[in-house]
Amino acid sequence: MDIQLTAQIHRNQDCILIDAPLAANALIKKISCVKYSKTHQSWYTPLSRENFTAIWQVLQPLASIDLTALKTYLHNRNRLLQSRNAGQAYTVSSSNQITQAPLPAHRQQQPPQYLKSAANARFIEPCNQAATTQMIQQLQLKGYSPSTIRTYVNELIQFLAALKNNPADSLGTERVKSYLHYCLVTLQLKEATLHSRLNALKFYYEQVLLKEKFFFEIPRPKKQLQLPKVISEEKIIDGLMAVQNIKHRSLLLLAYSAGMRVSEAVSLQITDINSDRMQIHIKSAKGKKDRVVTLSSTILTLLRQYYVLYKPKTWLFEGQYAGEHISSRSAQQVFKSAYKKLGLPPNCSFHSLRHSFATHLLENGTDITYIQKLLGHNDIKTTLIYTKVSNRDSSKIESPLDKIARKRGL
Repeated sequence: MDIQLTAQIHRNQDCILIDAPLAANALIKKISCVKYSKTHQSWYTPLSRENFTAIWQVLQPLASIDLTALKTYLHNRNRLLQSRNAGQAYTVSSSNQITQAPLPAHRQQQPPQYLKSAANARFIEPCNQAATTQMIQQLQLKGYSPSTIRTYVNELIQFLAALKNNPADSLGTERVKSYLHYCLVTLQLKEATLHSRLNALKFYYEQVLLKEKFFFEIPRPKKQLQLPKVISEEKIIDGLMAVQNIKHRSLLLLAYSAGMRVSEAVSLQITDINSDRMQIHIKSAKGKKDRVVTLSSTILTLLRQYYVLYKPKTWLFEGQYAGEHISSRSAQQVFKSAYKKLGLPPNCSFHSLRHSFATHLLENGTDITYIQKLLGHNDIKTTLIYTKVSNRDSSKIESPLDKIARKRGL
């Protein structure tokens, strides 16, 4: 059985692709780290030494594996990373194992994520290579956040890669509309992803290339109205009480008690906790806005216990490395670990703590405008979505079925 390993950018990251006959599917499914991509019609896994080893151990005893394409990809990738200093280098050794090159001393300070995204532009044709640099420069000048820059650059890269030898700056509205239709119908991108890609292209054409009202005739797909995922007060507490690590428990309880986003909770500094005024100062939140929220007396007691044990210096929740705070990804894992056995609604995440905070306040009679202030919403319409999931009023309404059953003694 002949199998070829190659690599390609998928979901904005380097991935190993497994090109194998259908007869190999049963074997490939035994590799826990591998998933199937409808886009590439191939099995794939993120590029790493560990994932390559997992593939090799399962397939090598039963198949002939061709690594030529993978070696070529890694060679070209490493040359680019060396010139841009923007990522971890990998090589395939003589024993057919992926090895990681050690990071030099000057790489200890990681570059911004959007520069790593720009490094993925290596397969863009020369006629469009300058677009990502121009995009980053304009986004920086306008003061966009690193996460927004990363998202916009990633979406632009997908667009430029699809254009191949067609210069992006020479396209008309109809050609861009045709591409977005392809994303919707052929790639079957979700509405949220399509909106993100459309916003990135709109910025590129109207803010970078200065083509005024370039997207005036391009319609936006209707967004799906998704209600927030809310966890009951009982399960919130049940999940928190099961967390033995006081640092993790403090992180989750603090986020819920103040309705914070994960990025806000992990980036709190010790000086942001004002016990005299019983307030938390959240700095540079979404939209670069500061806000002040109430500090719970319960969480203050827990934070003092946590401080005695961990003695954080600058960041309230320090990360693995000195001078860094805990990452948002780690916080998400803490949430999943705490609540995985409680049978929560599907797709619950750390952000569900914020949704639950707002919904519970509303159900307990808090004025909606005060909730808006605590959450930092500009528009009251954003806060009003919690009225759709609150049972404050609906609990008083009796179902006609229950009324009939009650009358008949059922």
